[in-house]
Amino acid sequence: MLSFVLRRGATPMLRTGLASRRTLMSLENTKYTARATASGQGRNGTVKSTDEAGLELHLAMPKALGGKGDGQNPEQLLAMGYSACFLGAMQMVAGQQGKTDAARNAKVHAQVHLGKPKDMKGFGLAVDIQVEGVDDQALIDGAHAPWVCKWDHRQRF
Repeated sequence: MLSFVLRRGATPMLRTGLASRRTLMSLENTKYTARATASGQGRNGTVKSTDEAGLELHLAMPKALGGKGDGQNPEQLLAMGYSACFLGAMQMVAGQQGKTDAARNAKVHAQVHLGKPKDMKGFGLAVDIQVEGVDDQALIDGAHAPWVCKWDHRQRF
C-alpha cells in the first residue's frame, strides 16, 4: 500500500458588511451547481441540499468542541466531499493515461482539521489525504495537478 499525505491549509478573512471574491481560476462553463441552505443555530441547526436528491442533515457541534456530538458537522461533510472528488480525479487521470486498472480499487481517506492558525486571527482548516490501493505515484500526483483540481472560491458576507 502506498501512503500519500497531502496537507492543505487555509484561513478565511472575515470582513463584516463587505463582499469579497477570491478566485484562483475561472470556469469556462458550468456543468452542475450544487445548492444547500443552512438554518437554525449554525453548527447546531440543519443543512439541506435543494437539488433533486434533497439531502437534509441535522448538524451538531462535535463533542471535541463542547457539543453533544449527536449529528453531523461541516468538517465531516467537507472530508466526505474532498475524498470523493479526489478519488474521481485520480480515476480520471488513470483513464487518460490508459491505467484504469491501477485505480480501480482505490480508496481515499480524508481528514479535515479545524483549529487556530499560527500567528493569525480566526480559524484554519487543514486537509490530510491518504490514498490506499494505488501503487502509482504519478496517478496520485496527477489527481492533484492544477489542471485537474482547480478551485473557484467565492465569499459573500
